[in-house]
Amino acid sequence: MIALQAKMRMKMNSTQVSYFTLSAYFDTGPFKYIYFLIITLLYILIICANIFLVVIICMNRSLHEPMYLFLCSLFVNELYGSTGLFPFLLLQILSDIHTVSVHFCFLQIYSVYTYVCVEFLNLVVMSYDRYLAICYPLQYNTCMTTKKVAKLIVVTWLIPFLAIVVLVSLSLSLQLCGNIIGKVFCDNYSVVKLACSDTRVNNIYGLIYLVISIIIPLILILFSYMKILKVCFSGSKQTRQKAVSTCTPHLASLLNFSFGVCFEVLQSRFNMSGVPNVLQIFLSLYFLTCQPLFNPILYGLKTYEDLAYLKIMQLHPKILG
Repeated sequence: MIALQAKMRMKMNSTQVSYFTLSAYFDTGPFKYIYFLIITLLYILIICANIFLVVIICMNRSLHEPMYLFLCSLFVNELYGSTGLFPFLLLQILSDIHTVSVHFCFLQIYSVYTYVCVEFLNLVVMSYDRYLAICYPLQYNTCMTTKKVAKLIVVTWLIPFLAIVVLVSLSLSLQLCGNIIGKVFCDNYSVVKLACSDTRVNNIYGLIYLVISIIIPLILILFSYMKILKVCFSGSKQTRQKAVSTCTPHLASLLNFSFGVCFEVLQSRFNMSGVPNVLQIFLSLYFLTCQPLFNPILYGLKTYEDLAYLKIMQLHPKILG
């Protein structure tokens, strides 16, 4: 009888959850307007930088190559991921009550998780492209056709969007007996921890998502670079220079994003009470704020160098021929 009453009480509590409270926010007083201005400028910079590079790639026929088309997909994903966070973050900074509706919270979870998965898959496809270009330069054009590039980009976006639908649907079906999330944005694992119903299916699927979206992509990228390194060590100086110039931005982007995501996963799973609150917030937002700005700066410089080289080749083909 007592167990039945407890179960009924849990069900009643679960039906009352119509919003979540984000407890990681703290009172900043008049400084909130300064934070609002800084984050607004950062968001504008991210939008301008990524859109600018997308336009540059689309407008220049000389850049209509696999590597730049994959970069274009990467920049679009940066716009998508940052839009899933920044408008919400700006509203919360100015608000005195840091709450979010259940449906909007799950919408943000969907956008953030798809962003992460698309980002890693984009990096996998780019590493595969570099592997073909360096290890099989003569067969590259026949292997990496326009049709194949289009298929890879579609798969990169389609798989995450379908996979995260299942993840969010499982979380939506949970009976929740709490509504306090200890973060500045919505996170699926934080919602699952509030459940008073069985979460075994959610935890298993969460691990599957972790393996598919992070671990397998990292293994594939590692495999590609092992093959590239093997060719570099056995190849000529020119081959090594080509590998360094084309792979360095990709590796820097991968390490930057992996660091941010790994810290976020660790912070969600383990007790981080010993870490200062401000540092927790910064590192929690790192992969959603720094990566969308880091990539256009990093690849933008490379794109600018390649464009300058192509223009010189067009004007004076004999000089570099």
